[in-house]
Amino acid sequence: MKVRIDSGKCQGHGRCYDLAPELFGDDEEGYGQVRGDGSVAEGQEQAARLAVANCPERAIEIL
Repeated sequence: MKVRIDSGKCQGHGRCYDLAPELFGDDEEGYGQVRGDGSVAEGQEQAARLAVANCPERAIEIL
């Protein structure tokens, strides 16, 4: 499982990195960024789904 953020949709609310800081971080302007290559480690699947469900712009997807 991997996660991806569509930077064209992200508005910088920060819910992704608040809910799943092991999967997401922020850039210098506060927009969400995927950590590493986007791979979701075993045990982090629920956090990834929670971030997807809580993104107001639906900018995060699970691949």
